[in-house]
Amino acid sequence: MAEITDPENTIIVTLKDGPVHIQLLPDVAPQHVERMKTLARAGAYDNVVFHRVIDGFMAQSGDVEHGKHGGDLRRAGTGGSDLPDVPAEFSRLPHDRGTLGAARSSNPNSANSQFFINFKDNHFLNGQYTVYGRVISGMEHVDKIKRGEPAPEPDRMLSVKVASDVTNG
Repeated sequence: MAEITDPENTIIVTLKDGPVHIQLLPDVAPQHVERMKTLARAGAYDNVVFHRVIDGFMAQSGDVEHGKHGGDLRRAGTGGSDLPDVPAEFSRLPHDRGTLGAARSSNPNSANSQFFINFKDNHFLNGQYTVYGRVISGMEHVDKIKRGEPAPEPDRMLSVKVASDVTNG
């Protein structure tokens, strides 16, 4: 497990196979980082499905409107949160394996709550989607997320917490 050097900007996503630690990048995308921390602290991401998981590409989750247990999973991927959209914060950071990107519609300024984790280097996304974090440990658990759009029994984020809010992170 990687050492958490900035607990206020580290997210712990608990998956069925174990924890995934994501180092957020507030210097690169402060509004996206703040949104993820706000939703994590509200418990909005807990029990949300991975509604779009494409082998050799990425795993997408974060539809807090439709992706929760008991929600309409047929609509998962079409919703966000009740907070306003976040404007694009494009940077020169590449979409490498393990980076966290902001999902959005065709409008670059439409990111809200959804995000994806890259399974491999996806440099064709560079400059088109905001990178605002990177997996620092637990990528082997991300690699085990069930594939599908959505999978028949999609995997979920059991909990999503800010490391500074958790004792013994």
